[in-house]
Amino acid sequence: MLQVNRSVRAGRLRRVLLTATGTLAAVGLASVAPVAAAPAAVPLAKDPGRAGDHLTVTVRDAGGGADGTHELTCHPAGGDHPRAADACAALDSGTRWGKDAFAPVPQGTFCTMQYGGSATAHVTGTWAGRPVDARYDRSDGCEIARWNRLVPLLPDVRAQGRRL
Repeated sequence: MLQVNRSVRAGRLRRVLLTATGTLAAVGLASVAPVAAAPAAVPLAKDPGRAGDHLTVTVRDAGGGADGTHELTCHPAGGDHPRAADACAALDSGTRWGKDAFAPVPQGTFCTMQYGGSATAHVTGTWAGRPVDARYDRSDGCEIARWNRLVPLLPDVRAQGRRL
């Protein structure tokens, strides 16, 4: 009985596979080579219309001479930001279709209870054709990680000898 059930199941499986193969062939998909998967997120940095990327970055209480207001333009990199080219490259690598590179930490997110210092930042302007008005601090683990994702647009306060 066990042998009969196996052969019946094997026969059904063959019919299903043959039917599926025939269906694919009927719609012209059986001989198509697999297509390489598209990247999960496509950077927008190569868009010709990105010349309008302009940000104003105001940093307070970061120490080490990092405080102040700087202008940043990208595509091409310019302005008085101390690391303009690096900041533009970091923003480009973090810019993805459908994602806000400056999004706040989502409500209800569990974050580690740690304090990263009194540094704050305010970023305004236009990036990837969208208005930007984002505030940053280092009040918990999520906010620290959010800040660190934008280094070197924002100063790397860890590099100033402070262990937080």
